[in-house]
Amino acid sequence: MPLLVPAIVLITGALIAYTIGVWAERRAGVLRPWHAAMFALGLTFDASGTFLMGRIAASGATLATTGAASVLTQLMQVTGAAALVLMAIHLLWAVVVLIRRDHRAQVTFHRFSVGVWAVWLVPYFTGMAAAMMKN
Repeated sequence: MPLLVPAIVLITGALIAYTIGVWAERRAGVLRPWHAAMFALGLTFDASGTFLMGRIAASGATLATTGAASVLTQLMQVTGAAALVLMAIHLLWAVVVLIRRDHRAQVTFHRFSVGVWAVWLVPYFTGMAAAMMKN
């Protein structure tokens, strides 16, 4: 599985970039362009890592999963797809808010950001847990 390490690095990079963007925005109390840049970087890393993980799965190089690991893997796949869609919507909405210079939306945007970030954590940690449970 030569793609596994790059996939893990990319997805962990997504965690770092997205976390920095979301929590820096929340601390600042207002959405700024560099926050949107971090959202974009996180989405790019996550989509790239997910693509590599998909290539690994398609090659049949994954370990067989049963029981709890199988349930976690399925949960990771479903929530991961939902999280990618939410991240894309989140980024697009951030760009719209910044272009419109809607100050009210800029100061309340963090509510949406933290929610998307929390959803994103589900596939990150369920995928990690499933991988640790595989025999």
